[in-house]
Amino acid sequence: MYSQCVLTLATDIEVLARFGRALADPIRCRILLALRDAPAHPADLADTMEISRTRLSNHLACLRDCGLVVAVPVGRRTRYELADERLGHALDDLRTAVVAVAADRTCAEADEEGCC
Repeated sequence: MYSQCVLTLATDIEVLARFGRALADPIRCRILLALRDAPAHPADLADTMEISRTRLSNHLACLRDCGLVVAVPVGRRTRYELADERLGHALDDLRTAVVAVAADRTCAEADEEGCC
């Protein structure tokens, strides 16, 4: 029983660490948010984000390795999309939670100064 609990915990930690590694770079965050809205081809993403295709490719490889995006062959091209639609919801939940905490903290700090 103990070893199963430790194994589950280690797996959960590894999953969260991969997610954190993916979110640690602003370009990867932009890619994830773009793919949350709709699947896209790398060339289109590179143009939209105004970065080189090589740089985008490196970030997509990282996101693939983290298990967050998948490459889908479409004819001779490849389209990228989130590996699971729940990732889009998770990104939204995380973003709104962080914004809410930041707003609460700002209000609490302002309240201490008598401004809120």
